Amino acid sequence: MMPGDSSMASIVQRIARQALITFRSPPRFGDEPAKSFLENQNKLRSLMTEIRASDLHLVPRRSDDIPSGLPYHDPPVTYMHICETEQFSMGVFLLKNGASIPLHDHPGMHGMLKVMYGKVRISCFDRLEQTDAPPPATPHQMGSLRRSLLRSTAEFTEESGPCVLSPDRDNLHQIDAVDGPTAFMDILAPPYDPDEDRDCHYYKVLAEGEVKTSEKDKEVWLMEISQPPDFWCGGEPYPGPEVCL
Repeated sequence: MMPGDSSMASIVQRIARQALITFRSPPRFGDEPAKSFLENQNKLRSLMTEIRASDLHLVPRRSDDIPSGLPYHDPPVTYMHICETEQFSMGVFLLKNGASIPLHDHPGMHGMLKVMYGKVRISCFDRLEQTDAPPPATPHQMGSLRRSLLRSTAEFTEESGPCVLSPDRDNLHQIDAVDGPTAFMDILAPPYDPDEDRDCHYYKVLAEGEVKTSEKDKEVWLMEISQPPDFWCGGEPYPGPEVCL
């Protein structure tokens, strides 16, 4: 295969190349996306829609499968690293039966998630402007409260299209495994980096903070919390085609 020939490149390689193009200069929070960005994002979305577990050499796991090499009390979630540049990171998250990735944010980041096997339930939130009327809270909690909008809760399978997030929309989400183990491919742009103010923060919904309910959206208050003690993420080798950028 010639270096510039994409006709024989794996779909994983083509996705990585398109992600590199798409997120070379992405819109920031509050910016109107340029036409070229939206066109490239749609190309990436189309490629992500096509990919399947077999393209990554992933074998769907049963509830009683335990990855070799992991301790008895193995993590509820593991991650397979595929590639990372300054523009984006790409990998696969694997969730055990009943596992969840708690509600968390992606500060100033874009993302795209595609289920490889199993089923996930994703609850997506938007961050809203603060108001002068927060729910009842102790003084030390006030600084950790975030007014937000529960935008959607939906289930995704390998037959579903990708779930997309941006700095402005669906930027906070919780991901739950439904009816067995599941895996999804994940692209984040740019990658998490605490030195660039892109650290991951965890939240919980305050039930007493629900403000209004409509057919689609519910306004809620979120409280920032430490990483939940029952959640941690381990690592696994990526078995799929190599990606070169």
